[in-house]
Amino acid sequence: MSNRADAIQVLVVGASLAGLRTVEALRDAGFDGAIRVIGAETTLPYDRPPLSKELLLGSKEADQIGLAGPEEIAALDVDLELGVTACGLDLKERTVDAGDGRQIGFDKLVIATGARPRRLPVERHGADLGGVHTLRTLEDSAAIRTAFDAGARVVVVGGGFIGCEVASAAAQRGLDVTVVEFLAAPMLQAIGPEMGAVMERVHTEGGVRFRCGMAAREIVGDDAVEEVVLADGTRLPADLVVVGVGVAPNTEWLLGSGLTLDNGVVCDSHLHASGHPDVLAVGDVARWRHPALDRLVRVEHWTNAVESATAAAEQIVGPAAPFAPV
Repeated sequence: MSNRADAIQVLVVGASLAGLRTVEALRDAGFDGAIRVIGAETTLPYDRPPLSKELLLGSKEADQIGLAGPEEIAALDVDLELGVTACGLDLKERTVDAGDGRQIGFDKLVIATGARPRRLPVERHGADLGGVHTLRTLEDSAAIRTAFDAGARVVVVGGGFIGCEVASAAAQRGLDVTVVEFLAAPMLQAIGPEMGAVMERVHTEGGVRFRCGMAAREIVGDDAVEEVVLADGTRLPADLVVVGVGVAPNTEWLLGSGLTLDNGVVCDSHLHASGHPDVLAVGDVARWRHPALDRLVRVEHWTNAVESATAAAEQIVGPAAPFAPV
């Protein structure tokens, strides 16, 4: 342990599901040292799956999906700082650059910075073109729901989990919705061609149109989106475009730190980043060597965020088995 008076015993960077569950698991395991959590968002930790389901359908509101309220945070005896974006890591000095002039010291560091949605190269206007959204945060979901409420014509680019859930919600709201998917069937990479065909049929019966095996060539409009142009020249009218083409792990702040970054923070089978005994990674950002598969794995799933957080806490509290979830 460091002898510096300003060092936090455990510093967790990332205040979403994986970060919160790490703190909870540490306290459940009897860890009574100082814990600080910093997170880029300004909202207390919340559950993300409802963003593409209940919130869009209107069956839940934002204040109903919190993972922990002020009382629960206080009970964990954790120093939680929101609206703080980590900008760098100095392994030699054992500090994280908080981006506001502060260097936060630590003895143990847990990286839980998650991932962000990928953008399309055809989004020439970027964030300046109104009506084009990704879906990762409460603000994203609220913007999409507002467009739903206004009766938007919806085009979803990407037929994975997020794309299919948004399309399903739009159809249930009675909206005109088309999914554009580059592969031959929706959710093909996750569930294979046979079940992908079933998924397409079920969604089609629910009112969703599909253009599979097709790429979006251009998203056009002046101040706001007006249509999506496909690779075959088809023009789909749209007031709302939701892009769901996967995510990229948030590792840019770790560039130059000495950690190995390759589609995530590369970890050993105990979740130690680059084998560093005092730095661990959890959730979407962690790419660890799965001992049963004997290869690196990165899993973008709610369950993995919880299980890896528990495993990391066990590593901090004492020697623990490798992380080998099914």
